[in-house]
Amino acid sequence: MRQRLTQFLILGLILGIGLGYVLHSSYDPADPLLAAWSDYLKLLPDVFLHLIKMIIAPLIASTIITGIAGMGDSTALGRIGAKAMAWFISASFVSLLLGMVLVNWWQPGVGVNAVASSGVDLATKELTFRHFVLEIFPTSALEAMATNNVLQILLFSVFCGVALSAIGEKGRIIVEFAEAVVQMMLQVTGYVMSVSPIAVFGAAASIVAQKGLGIIATYGVLAGEFYAGLAILWIILIAAGSVFLGKKIFLLMRYVREPVLITFSTATSDASLPRMFEALDRFGVPRRVSGFVLPLGYAFNLDGSMMYTSFASLFIAQAYGIHLSFEQQILMLLTLMVSSKGIAGVPRASLVVIAATLNQFHVPVEGVALLLGIDTFLDMGRSGTSVFGNAVATAVVCRAEGMLQPPLDPDAPLPEAPHDTAEHGRKGLHLDQGQ
Repeated sequence: MRQRLTQFLILGLILGIGLGYVLHSSYDPADPLLAAWSDYLKLLPDVFLHLIKMIIAPLIASTIITGIAGMGDSTALGRIGAKAMAWFISASFVSLLLGMVLVNWWQPGVGVNAVASSGVDLATKELTFRHFVLEIFPTSALEAMATNNVLQILLFSVFCGVALSAIGEKGRIIVEFAEAVVQMMLQVTGYVMSVSPIAVFGAAASIVAQKGLGIIATYGVLAGEFYAGLAILWIILIAAGSVFLGKKIFLLMRYVREPVLITFSTATSDASLPRMFEALDRFGVPRRVSGFVLPLGYAFNLDGSMMYTSFASLFIAQAYGIHLSFEQQILMLLTLMVSSKGIAGVPRASLVVIAATLNQFHVPVEGVALLLGIDTFLDMGRSGTSVFGNAVATAVVCRAEGMLQPPLDPDAPLPEAPHDTAEHGRKGLHLDQGQ
């Protein structure tokens, strides 16, 4: 059944591109009928993403609460978090450095001879350290869940999980309730994912109807070289993951192919989060580990977006004929490393980071306009890469903790509590050490 869903996703993507091409060829770009058709088609992925966002908050909160409450060992949370952040920071730096090296090697912006334009509205004022810190701490748990602020949901859930672990038997009824919520939300996820091929079809058709297939040719050099860079980044992630997982890294790729494809097709990582939990369940990652590391990764470990910010920033500098020395480029890389961690809740996150960084290095911020026409297409690749990077990071941290369990059949239905039953979780994390 799961393999059939993957096939339907690919079919939906192909049919969507085909329909979009027919519409783009049949109407004048200025024809309001084309805009109307595109808007109707976009309604399909928009409804799907609304349903996905409906799932995220209760799924993350209940998963983290049950996972932490079942750890038993209070030091395990800090140990897992430290290992996860060490991986995230290392992966982010490698991704940024790769983008810098490749854009200097290929120089896709040379010869563009860009002229500054206007009309780019990006919320760069929100990209501050103060914004970043305040985004972590919720003023209301309900507000955090209503807005799907992953960082705030994660922090609130960690407090709840630790508190339930501390009060012991008194909190058992809440833990059991949270466990039931996890199972309920997984069932809801199954219902929602059954219509994902329709959403993929609508997303692809809408984009191609508006932009046409020519968008790929127009920005062919930039898009081709960026996707080649993403392929190199995948090789690096696979190689790094194999150091800890061995040949299981290829098994992991098989398990997460569906969430990655969903992310690529919809150009948003939110769409794959519920399915990624299930994929990691099957791979053998206990939910009390994935429930903490994966949401943290979605906030801090955006490998594809990291590479894109350095690649795109230097592409814009090249397009305007602005030479940046090696020292300036390293400083830009470090700036991106820090500023990219403060984008939670900021619209057009990657473009905001790029615009804020360009301003600091006296490169025209208007250069972001050069990316707007193709940003959605590039976003598909960078989002898919970031999701895969988070899957690798979660599996590696689990393996480093000695908690990786034998994998389940990737196409079989999940048991009621895969790899992480409630009773096993309450016995404490130390039982899994050395496995």
